[in-house]
Amino acid sequence: MAFGHLRGGRGFKMNTKEVIAQYDKYVMSTYGRIPIVIVKGKGLKVWDLDGNEYLDFFPGWAVTGLGHCHPKVVSAVRNYLKKIIHVSNNYYNVLQAKLAQKIIENSFEGKVFFCNSGAEANEGAIKLARAYGNARGGRNEIITMENSFHGRTLATITATAQPKYQKGFEPLLFGFKYVAFNDLKAIENAITDKTIGIMLEPIQGEGGINVAGESYIKSLRELCDKKDLVLIFDEVQTGMGRTGKMFCFEHYGITPDVMTLAKALGGGLPIGAMVAGKKFADILKPGMHASTFGGSPIACSASLAVFEAIQKEKLLSNTVKMGGYLSEKLDELKNKKPIIKEIRGKGLMLGIELTIPGKEIVEKCFKEGLLINCTHDKVLRIMPGMIVTKKQIDKAVEILDKVMT
Repeated sequence: MAFGHLRGGRGFKMNTKEVIAQYDKYVMSTYGRIPIVIVKGKGLKVWDLDGNEYLDFFPGWAVTGLGHCHPKVVSAVRNYLKKIIHVSNNYYNVLQAKLAQKIIENSFEGKVFFCNSGAEANEGAIKLARAYGNARGGRNEIITMENSFHGRTLATITATAQPKYQKGFEPLLFGFKYVAFNDLKAIENAITDKTIGIMLEPIQGEGGINVAGESYIKSLRELCDKKDLVLIFDEVQTGMGRTGKMFCFEHYGITPDVMTLAKALGGGLPIGAMVAGKKFADILKPGMHASTFGGSPIACSASLAVFEAIQKEKLLSNTVKMGGYLSEKLDELKNKKPIIKEIRGKGLMLGIELTIPGKEIVEKCFKEGLLINCTHDKVLRIMPGMIVTKKQIDKAVEILDKVMT
């Protein structure tokens, strides 16, 4: 099936080469793109302009957690497009209130701020922590983890303790300290009378699928309670069922003070959220923070459909089941392939650490019709949608087996 008939806004046909040329001429080259033009997606499959089919095991950095164009999301968005597209945040919006309630009912008591991305949500969390600390004697330092990733804005690349994302954008913001991940002693040593928060991903995504230890997280909770620090969980990648729980913090038996969400929250549409616990829910007053497009009716309708699909289709259960199956198959592959050093992760957020750079493996998988990702040079990220089947996992592992020769 070819999509050569695809037409632009003025009715002209374009092929892959022409689309790429148009990008080269008009679009800033801030991404390293694979040379295909994706034009259609359904479930865990996508098709390019030339009709080639791919099995998508890394759907938009975990954005399409339900797979592409889930029927419930498509229906919800289509229905609301007929009513109203945008409501300014100086008015009330029915769906925004419903979505906030749904998030709180599935996480912890508090309130929600809506925005459009994970970086925005993390900006909000940083501002909230600083506002809380500045009202308590000017405490404005936040501790973040080495190999973390919190976004691409100036504040969030500063929070991101990876120099490769910061290079060229100096001077960075003051007020951040970096410590080793999973090292409680390093955090204790970094705390001063200026410290107000600790910010981390329970599973580092861009950093290489590094999972926080249970005792480490529980000790962080105790430390933050003792020192009156804001514990911020960046769940932009881990949230919305990715790990087999609706939110990753549930695996640890603790509750963060602030949680940030995005990616899978909108089922493919742009939406982010900062969730603040009851103690911190009213720190930001009118005029202190805002987002023009945050919590639009369209994005909220999609998010509500995501919650509905996860719950009615028992996708958390499927994530646990299929995540376990995928881990087993990858462990079997590890026993056959000396280049595989370790398999790690939770649910359907898994990493394959290699002994060699992973870029060539990703390229070979692409040629075989499997889309995956490599991060931190040597870690393959495997993150299929929650609807994944054993048959699809078998196919993906078969391709990985073939290309790892």
